[in-house]
Amino acid sequence: MKSFLVLGMSTFGKHLAFKLQEMGNEVVIVDRNEDLIEELAQYFTDAQAGDCCNEAVLRTLGINDYDICFVTVGGDFQSSLEITASLKELGANYVAAEAKQDRQMKILQRIGADEVLYPAREAADKTAVRFSASNITDFFQITDEYSVFEVPAPAQWIGKSIADLNVRKKYRLSIIAVKNGDNLISMPDSEYVFSENDKIVAIAKDEDAVAFANKEK
Repeated sequence: MKSFLVLGMSTFGKHLAFKLQEMGNEVVIVDRNEDLIEELAQYFTDAQAGDCCNEAVLRTLGINDYDICFVTVGGDFQSSLEITASLKELGANYVAAEAKQDRQMKILQRIGADEVLYPAREAADKTAVRFSASNITDFFQITDEYSVFEVPAPAQWIGKSIADLNVRKKYRLSIIAVKNGDNLISMPDSEYVFSENDKIVAIAKDEDAVAFANKEK
């Protein structure tokens, strides 16, 4: 179990906090809106009202006790900058701050954020790929160029092995798992033979993933 501090209950911040807690982590939430914190207190064991731009407030939270501090104050970028800078000065182990624009991302990186989260762009990237190749069932970006995606194994692959198909060379993708119902085969070897209803989980450049999904559907 990890411990997380989520500062700011923006739409993204709330979803993040709920998901982190759902995954069994210790989550502390803080926001300056007392009414909002009162509403959320029924869902979190530690929900505090306070102005996170105030360094004295941050000190009372025991910043060093958390594995990651998230700065998710939404559209108030000035507050995001102040909180991020203060967290770094107070010795936070890891600071992940939310950005809504490219310029914000660059500035947060310059003042020391260990990671900048850009949920709007990530959602747009994922949506673009999903709708460009309708049979991709899951997708997430791992770098600006490469993604992991899930897609049904093409019908013409059934009964053939990864080696027979020369997947990496012909399709420019690397298969990292094969799913069939509740069964998952991680890192299948080259002799794996595809069966009906198999889904492949692969890594590839975005354009190669879309091209493969559209060509082989």
